[in-house]
Amino acid sequence: MREIALFVEDSAHQKVIGVLVQRLADGHRIPVRMNWVSSEGGHGRVIHTFRAYLHDLRRRNSPLPDLIVVATDANCSGMNDRTRQISGEASAVEVPLPPIVLAIPDPHIERWLLLDGSAFRRVLGQGCDAPDQKCSRNLYKERLTDAVLAAGTEPLLGGIEFAEDIVRAMDLDRAKRADDSLRHFLDNLGAQFRQWTM
Repeated sequence: MREIALFVEDSAHQKVIGVLVQRLADGHRIPVRMNWVSSEGGHGRVIHTFRAYLHDLRRRNSPLPDLIVVATDANCSGMNDRTRQISGEASAVEVPLPPIVLAIPDPHIERWLLLDGSAFRRVLGQGCDAPDQKCSRNLYKERLTDAVLAAGTEPLLGGIEFAEDIVRAMDLDRAKRADDSLRHFLDNLGAQFRQWTM
């Protein structure tokens, strides 16, 4: 059983990232246990908790997980800026660390849920339009809500309540061709899982 420590911004990240990790693990026939170290409080909380976790590993010489996954939206900062920030936190720790895989939806996690209109249709009965790439604070939350409403369903949680089912139904190869940030996450996670099977 491989232990994975996960740091995510909120319940939307937890649902989407959790299913993606499990789908890839199942595809590689790797049993995993996910430990949600941080799953609320936004980007700032993810960074703070990740920093504290790494320093705790250094101080206590705690057992290391097999993998760390850190997920935070790029927002308008961009994927490269977020990557530098998280990598800087990891490099400041003077102990060997397990592999770290970053999931940085650009600009927001809700965009990932709109990438595969066929998956959306299988879950909600009607497809959705492929999203463009714009940086606007609530744009993709609003588009997800609108797509769920257009499918004739009242989104009680803005559509996030359907996230796990949508991700399970996604054609991941097609979705990652439509979004560089998703491709980056899935390719890096898949590479790590392949190393474990060698």
